[in-house]
Amino acid sequence: MSHALLSPFQLRSVTFPNRIGVSPMCQYSSQDGFATDWHLVHLGSRAQGGAGLVILEASAVVPEGRISSGDLGIWKDEHIPGLERIVRFLHSQGTVAGIQLAHAGRKGSMSVPFKGEKLLSPAEGGWQPVAPSALAFSPLYAVPAALDQAGIDAVIEAFRQAALRALKAGFDLVEIHAAHGYLLHQFLSPLANHRTDAYGGSLENRTRLVLQVVDAVRAVWPAHLPLFVRISATDWAEGGWSPEESILLSRSLSEHGADLIDVSSGGMVPNAQIPVGPGFQVGFAAQIRREALIPTAAVGLISDSTQADAIVEQGEADLVLMGRELLRDPYWPLHAAAGFSEAASWPEQYLRAAPHHSPARAPITRPEQA
Repeated sequence: MSHALLSPFQLRSVTFPNRIGVSPMCQYSSQDGFATDWHLVHLGSRAQGGAGLVILEASAVVPEGRISSGDLGIWKDEHIPGLERIVRFLHSQGTVAGIQLAHAGRKGSMSVPFKGEKLLSPAEGGWQPVAPSALAFSPLYAVPAALDQAGIDAVIEAFRQAALRALKAGFDLVEIHAAHGYLLHQFLSPLANHRTDAYGGSLENRTRLVLQVVDAVRAVWPAHLPLFVRISATDWAEGGWSPEESILLSRSLSEHGADLIDVSSGGMVPNAQIPVGPGFQVGFAAQIRREALIPTAAVGLISDSTQADAIVEQGEADLVLMGRELLRDPYWPLHAAAGFSEAASWPEQYLRAAPHHSPARAPITRPEQA
């Protein structure tokens, strides 16, 4: 029996060898945005483990777009060689390489989580966060400066330039981060966006910036390569962004050239009441896929291979992106295939430990740029 989770998936010219992806997870292990040996080993081991897609963590498009001083960055050309090194290794393992382009907005200028939730002072390298409105995320965070039109235009251009750098680094896809309470999500949600200009008020106005960012990125991202957008389907808070609005946004994103919606939730306010449990966000991915007619990725406490396979088999999502479970077990995809008694390609260096029917893995050859 062939399992849906292990079947290939095609978007534009890119073929994913299976439906298992590594969700972007901040490592807070950079200095000045540069990728390090930690990133190579962390991401490379998940590629060795059989994930069909690895998405690099939220990578700031400008320095002030970082969550913390330890965030990965893609705001200058000097970042490209370190990212390119990672992409080469991912491709050598037969894995599709993606990167998440991000701006933290009002949730920026914080210490790395390992050192507690603390606002960085200027002496500690802190900076002035920006947002749609001068509303702090919580009393622990800075009051952001409200962006003017010039600031908004600069954000759009920063995403465009970041996409060009991602292309030079060899990535197969980019994902625009419009979820988890970061800048683009802040513009979407009435809980953070109190503007009265063309970027506030109506749904059309609140979605304007993310659509402009998608347009700017799609204009420089080759037509044969996919573009993902991650959204929070709901704020889980009264008066916030809603699942119904997510469906409408997803339809617009598809019209503007997005190929897949990576469906998460929450992150807008610190007191949200979230019914956390296995697969608690899958229903949103299924609804968007069904009603917005665009491929989706499901995320959120997915850890069991039978559960993950059913998500794809039942048409709830096209990809399953996993986080914590792949931190616990980088070889989860290979173990899942073994549990299904299916052949899975292994790194040739590890074939001596593989089931006898497992073939050696073939590297991915990136399509030539159009």
